[in-house]
Amino acid sequence: RDGFDSIPADDLRGRMRWWGLYTQRKPGIDGGRTASLAPEELDDRYFMLRVRSDGGALSLEQLRTIASISNDFARGTADISDRQNIQLHWVEVEAVPEIWRRLEAVGLSSTEACGDTPRVILGSPVAGIAADEVIDGTPAIEAIVERYIGDPAFSNLPRKFKTAISGLPDIGHEINDVSFVGVVHPEHGPGFDLWVGGGLSTNPMLGQRLGAWVPIDDVPEVWAGVVGIFRDHGYRRLRNRARLKFLVADWGPEKFRSVLEEDYLGRRLVDGPAVVQDRRRVDHIGVHKQKDGRNWVGVAMIGGRVSGDILHEVATLAEQHGSGRVRLTPQQKMLVLDVPDEQVEALTTALDALGLSATPSEFRRGVMACTGLEYCKLAIVETKARAARVVAELEERLPTFDAPISIHVNGCPNACARTQIADIGLKGMIVTNEAGESVEGFQVHLGGAIGAEAGLARKTRALKIAADDLTDYVTRVATRYTEQRADQESFASWARRADEDDLR
Repeated sequence: RDGFDSIPADDLRGRMRWWGLYTQRKPGIDGGRTASLAPEELDDRYFMLRVRSDGGALSLEQLRTIASISNDFARGTADISDRQNIQLHWVEVEAVPEIWRRLEAVGLSSTEACGDTPRVILGSPVAGIAADEVIDGTPAIEAIVERYIGDPAFSNLPRKFKTAISGLPDIGHEINDVSFVGVVHPEHGPGFDLWVGGGLSTNPMLGQRLGAWVPIDDVPEVWAGVVGIFRDHGYRRLRNRARLKFLVADWGPEKFRSVLEEDYLGRRLVDGPAVVQDRRRVDHIGVHKQKDGRNWVGVAMIGGRVSGDILHEVATLAEQHGSGRVRLTPQQKMLVLDVPDEQVEALTTALDALGLSATPSEFRRGVMACTGLEYCKLAIVETKARAARVVAELEERLPTFDAPISIHVNGCPNACARTQIADIGLKGMIVTNEAGESVEGFQVHLGGAIGAEAGLARKTRALKIAADDLTDYVTRVATRYTEQRADQESFASWARRADEDDLR
């Protein structure tokens, strides 16, 4: 009501995060000054608003509502994050009550989309429709959101808490605080394998199995137990160690499971089998058969960047050619569901005209980018526009490149774009170029992966490159890979064994 200047500092940089609002970066502040300025010097008078879409599922009405909010209150901005959210920018505080009213009218909210809370829950973008799905995790996601999101018992955690629930190993379960992954128990049938303690940022760690099988009806209770352990035992005093992964690393999976069972559940969990993983792609791009005979169509945009107008157009196309259902993916991509065979060609042609390709190049298909210097107060370098430019240049230089390759562009060390699990992970920093000038650049990480080849990327002699040299660098390394790879060898496998000189 009284505008930006009336907001108390504790609300501005504290409580508002619990409602999905961060102030965005003031324009004109270069990355070299990010760490030297006080928060109030970095704050703009506008907000980023993060809309929860747990499981990445959006109805026609919900997608149109977000699109309208984008155009009416956010200068047409809309970015799909790697946690299946949509983020809007340029939001003024006076508009927030009306934005919330519109979101709530269609069953959406921004509650606990930021802050030291349980963030949006990742779910398979093909939950309920994939023919090879072990079990649909959607009921568990919905139950957790209904019971626990906004509950004061879990609203003051040591730091943020990330969850993944999927009947397929397709959402990066290795890098979440807690994950439930579909698996078939030989005696009890379909359920979930329980993982804890994953996370990236400046101290990356892959999650660990607890060796427990959880039936779907028990997932919310077990989830609450894991969050309770984090709340009660997490390392609050040191914020750089206040993630669950540090507690799991210190305790080990055996102790963690014991505490969960004895102190939080009051019962033993059933021992269960491990997730079976293969080397199939799990980015959901392209045209794929659903178990009901219809199709989903997955399309790629660069770094999740779309707009209110594009979201409106996608909603119209999803209504015309499908059932209206849309899903967002943890790879910053989008799916249109329930498309009959006879509608596929018309849909893919129309989506391609919007810059959303169902048959993208390998570079466009595998690129991710965080918010970057454009809006983020933690960023050191620009990301999304650079990712778009580099992809376009690579498509021109290497038009026949035919192997999966992921290029993740991150504006700072916090790894929101998953630097350490990319084939080529780029961590933004200020570097010195050949002329001795301080310029935007990247530290390079190589050979990261999740799934069957899970492992953190390697850093090679602290390899750093200037941002302007990025296309030249990727061209060079991608070409060496194609020349040296063994039969069907992945980029990650090659990068882990290659000589350091070949990675420069």
